[in-house]
Amino acid sequence: MQTPEPEEAEEEEDRTPLLLREAQPTGKAAPICCSARLSLAIWAFLGFFLLYALRVNLSVALVDMVESNASLTKNTSNVCKEHSSTPVVPRNTTGKKYPWDANTQGWILGSFFYGYIITQVPGGYLARQFGGKKLLGFGILGTAIFTLFTPLAADLGVGYLIAVRALEGLGEGVTFPAMHAMWSCWAPPLERSKLLSISYAGAQLGTVVSLPLSGLICFYMNWIYVFYIFGALGVLWFIFWMLIVSDTPETHKRISHAEKEYILSSLTDQLSTQKSIPWGAILTSLPLWAIVVAHFSYNWTFYTLLTLLPTYMKEILRFDVQENGFLSALPYFGCWICIILSGQFADYLREKQNMPTVCVRKTFTLIGMIGPAVFLVAAGFIGCDYEMAVAFVTISTTLGGFSTSGYSINHLDIAPSYAGILLGITNSFGTIPGMVGPLVAKGLTHSNTVGEWQTVFYIAAAINLFGAIFFALFSSGEVQDWALNGYHLHRN
Repeated sequence: MQTPEPEEAEEEEDRTPLLLREAQPTGKAAPICCSARLSLAIWAFLGFFLLYALRVNLSVALVDMVESNASLTKNTSNVCKEHSSTPVVPRNTTGKKYPWDANTQGWILGSFFYGYIITQVPGGYLARQFGGKKLLGFGILGTAIFTLFTPLAADLGVGYLIAVRALEGLGEGVTFPAMHAMWSCWAPPLERSKLLSISYAGAQLGTVVSLPLSGLICFYMNWIYVFYIFGALGVLWFIFWMLIVSDTPETHKRISHAEKEYILSSLTDQLSTQKSIPWGAILTSLPLWAIVVAHFSYNWTFYTLLTLLPTYMKEILRFDVQENGFLSALPYFGCWICIILSGQFADYLREKQNMPTVCVRKTFTLIGMIGPAVFLVAAGFIGCDYEMAVAFVTISTTLGGFSTSGYSINHLDIAPSYAGILLGITNSFGTIPGMVGPLVAKGLTHSNTVGEWQTVFYIAAAINLFGAIFFALFSSGEVQDWALNGYHLHRN
């Protein structure tokens, strides 16, 4: 008779996860510096850098692609005086011009969103089924290839260009859900904010660099090289991405044993092995809808600031922010800095100060949504001071960077196994403001008066405030029960 057998069996059952936790309780045995997970974050950073460069370069190149007499109508507002500026003559004028009116240009720029919204949820589903590495890689590769074909499509006709832009949107639509799916396997819970903020901050820096750089390429070379240069860089990135990164720590060839054990043990009891997706539980989850509302609300203000405020400055303040590439990029630069720093600070509060995850997410979301709303309303009362307008839009967009460590990565907190699908759902709703917001503003500003524009800003700020409050009331920082059904322990 061996009476202690049950105790020994119980010890054996708990030994593996317990030893793993004790060996690296704070991650010191697997430092983030020079790690495989940091390498993934850096390559993702470069990928999203190029992704947004490929997205925004058309808005700059379009100025040189369109005949001057077919461009937007002249300013009609007499509220502010015209700012005198010396016209700058491009050094190269060999690029072909097209007779596209303002309505046609709107269709060209908006066509991206119609492709982008379609592949959000399918992207999350496919990433869960087949892994995010190939989906993200081929999504950016497809966008890069269609970018290379943009000059040819423009030459063939506006219909071809709209189709190419929509196809670029289809490719980009899978990228964020795919990246979330990869981080669900790679990011230890206490490092999620810093790792995800590094990878997604590439989008902001891509905008910072591509706006003025595209302008310089158009000025010194030809607008077609805007698409050739960024498209070629996208193809080059794809090659390195496929060679260096892996879907999971288990399949990575160069990861250290200590780091692999650290990542896998940190995700113990957080992941689900069930093949079927609990769609009913997902779609009825209140914490998920808290993210949906926050994502929709934040993007409404985001697109108002970055799409409509320049229009307000041009039509009312009589100052064209596109005349200065630095001023155009300044808001994105501020947001990039804020995303990086806030990600570090969020994980510091969670790990070192033992602040509950849900409190961190709510606090950062409130700062990142109420702040932009306040400065958006203030933008309607600046008079004719365009310098103050640039300052307000920069502060607003910078504060919005806090949201990345708030609602933006909350999917991984509540359902790591389904993070890609959840992001696909929330990003589908988050794309709608980019399609609807400008139409609403256009409908409200028939006479182009200050009062009409103040109404536009009030609506955007109110939506943002509602989203912040809704998220603060109904969000969660815990893995939901429906996301744990069939969970398993990671073992070698």
